[in-house]
Amino acid sequence: MKQLSGLDASFLYMETPEMPMHVGALHVFELPAGHKGSFLADIRRHLASRLPLAPALQRKLAWMPFNLANPVWIDAVPDLDEHVVPVKLKKGATIADLEAKVGELHPQLLDREKPLWKFHVFEGLAPGPNKEKRVAMYTKLHHAAVDGQAAVALASAIFDVTPEPRDVKKHERPEKKLQIGMAEMLSGVFANQLQQYANIVKGLPTTVGALTQVARQGAGGVAGAAVAKVRGKASDDSVSLGLAPRTRLNASVSTERAFASVTLPLAELKALRRAHDATLNDVVLMVCGGALRRHFLAHGPLPRKSMVAAVPVSTRAAGDTSSNNQASMTVVNLGTHIADPMKRLLYVKEATAAMKATLGSVKSLMPIDFPSLGVPWLMSAVSSVYGRAKVADRIPPIANVAISNVPGPGFPVYLAGTKMLTNYPTSIVVHGVALNITVQSYDQSLDFGIMACGRAMPEVAEFAQHVHEAFAELKSLPHTASPPVPDNGTRAAAGTPVARKKAPARRRPVAHATAPTRASAPSR
Repeated sequence: MKQLSGLDASFLYMETPEMPMHVGALHVFELPAGHKGSFLADIRRHLASRLPLAPALQRKLAWMPFNLANPVWIDAVPDLDEHVVPVKLKKGATIADLEAKVGELHPQLLDREKPLWKFHVFEGLAPGPNKEKRVAMYTKLHHAAVDGQAAVALASAIFDVTPEPRDVKKHERPEKKLQIGMAEMLSGVFANQLQQYANIVKGLPTTVGALTQVARQGAGGVAGAAVAKVRGKASDDSVSLGLAPRTRLNASVSTERAFASVTLPLAELKALRRAHDATLNDVVLMVCGGALRRHFLAHGPLPRKSMVAAVPVSTRAAGDTSSNNQASMTVVNLGTHIADPMKRLLYVKEATAAMKATLGSVKSLMPIDFPSLGVPWLMSAVSSVYGRAKVADRIPPIANVAISNVPGPGFPVYLAGTKMLTNYPTSIVVHGVALNITVQSYDQSLDFGIMACGRAMPEVAEFAQHVHEAFAELKSLPHTASPPVPDNGTRAAAGTPVARKKAPARRRPVAHATAPTRASAPSR
């Protein structure tokens, strides 16, 4: 028995029919040559053998008496016939058909009386470009159980790195205690609450120190230093953490969802990162911002002020693979009001530099757990009223879009002997932020999952095309990174400075834009 943290439980309390709180992905697989039988049956058999390695799939919620505090996780044996289900597609279905089906399935809530996950297996997908047989799977896992990095850790238990599944020895596990008494549950929960209060007291010195540091820095401190590094290259309003401009994305969401996917070549994205002395996150934000600018020019109005992205920030320690949420949120300006793509890129780099500089000072103040007595009543009531009263339509928006970048495996993986071709994330939209763009690296690609409220932004397929166009625009920019200083071949004694000749200026080649392509993704 383990009580949910305050952050984990909040995803349960915020969930409504309009705001499902599960995450997952749309995977496309290539069946091995000569495959016979049912892919659905293969998956069920495979998962049955891997359940001992995946505790997040073998637990369910037990609610507190009178909903006094956060629920607890208890052991449960999932019925794989109910958790791994078939979905019939029309013969010769395309990727676009899969995306539409995900849009239909995503609003359906998970059953809280069972383990909070479900896998939908699609058969009927058209063959790939080389006539290879393909199948697909759409996964759902409740956000109360996993965050993005925990989901990656879970996938490592299920997937293999070779077509031949690895031999998993049966783990010696204690007999599951599926039922617990009320007295045991209450005593455990109250002990947890006392521990949370103790943690708050112990953390006060660190909190006070961090707040003091932030207060000393003030508006001209860390953020100002970040601006100073790039002053004159972009607009200083990139570091402003003011409110976002109101757009049609800043509305109360409905029960409808629209989904689209994009695959971009990871090697080219990394080359662009180096060419502009940027990070991969900078490049992703630049591409997303360029796509948003194009989309709102077509389906306007485009705000005169920069649109703002809400960006999750992981607080997970290195090597921590526990199945829970360890993340917080910050905001970044995207420069969508800037027509010149080079100026927009510099603006995004400045914005992310300022965000990182200020984030380091307050990261220790971001709790993932806190006392929960009475919280279930309060949060559930507030969430319900917030949606029914359409509060998001009235209050000033903080962000226009959520953008998340989750690292994935840099090599091919296999499920029950089938090679995974794509890994399109499917995430959450909430009242006031009706568009979520989650990207995850996989093998040689960066896969985008674009989830939107179907009423606020039904034209997600068009937006996906704008992502390709924004990527081509970025490729067309002249490189801006400083060339490395060449080594003149001489060595100096220790402690003696080496005089180097200044490298002659040389004209860098300009990469030309190419037509958008899905060469690394399965054909539609």
